[in-house]
Amino acid sequence: MNAPLAATALVLLFGVVAATPFTGRAAAAGSAMVTVPAGLHRPLFRMARDPAEVRVSAFQLDVAPVSNADFLAFVTAHPKWRRGQVSRLFADASYLAHWAGDLELGPLAPPDAPVVRVSWFAARAYAAAQGKRLPSTAEWEFAASAGYTSPDGRNEVALQRDLYAWLARPVPSPLPDIATGKVNHFGVRGLHGLVWEWVEDFSTALVTGESRGDSGLERDLFCGSGALGAKDTSDYAAFMRQALRSSLKASHSTSSLGFRCARDVGVAAGLTLSAPVSP
Repeated sequence: MNAPLAATALVLLFGVVAATPFTGRAAAAGSAMVTVPAGLHRPLFRMARDPAEVRVSAFQLDVAPVSNADFLAFVTAHPKWRRGQVSRLFADASYLAHWAGDLELGPLAPPDAPVVRVSWFAARAYAAAQGKRLPSTAEWEFAASAGYTSPDGRNEVALQRDLYAWLARPVPSPLPDIATGKVNHFGVRGLHGLVWEWVEDFSTALVTGESRGDSGLERDLFCGSGALGAKDTSDYAAFMRQALRSSLKASHSTSSLGFRCARDVGVAAGLTLSAPVSP
């Protein structure tokens, strides 16, 4: 990206995340999942010797992001993850800062809004308590690549309009109800238009070149022409997600970052839907 675009991206990353005024039926229960079929994901950037496309096996993904009510039930049952008791090794000072108390949501955290200000450690702990896990970057990106009516949303005018309108709006307080998120072709609600979401391997989004394990990284990635190595230099939203993930630490929590859970196909836990949820 050129310098002005990169600067704009950083401003948007930390200052704007809003809800597109979608309409839809109430979100499914927090335990409801859909099976996302197998497919191919093409990473925005890749190591020099990596394949251009990554095979994503079929997996199950929560229909909706985890809500404040869901997370309240979790911290009630697991005191060490309450705001006043969590270790600063696992969550920074803004962890659940918008809640009224350790076990009280308050006006800035409606029960049916996505939970935010949760660290990666806390999100993983929540997922594990449900017998689930966080989705990988490849899984999340593959699920989010679907449009409203087709498995490939790149050329869906409605999706692109909603996505970029959302990126251009300030973060609302409080966040809207999960039910306002649109359902995509796979039956997943609000992957775009509600909050950013943690993924299991967020820390591999970009590497600095200092690690022994990244010796094959395409070096152009770190210069001004780095975007030339991207799969699609016009996919501004993908650059935004990549930049956000690369800026995070596992203890970070922000006002626009939540999560949802995933599970391998065939692992029985909770309620699984075999068909997509209608908008």
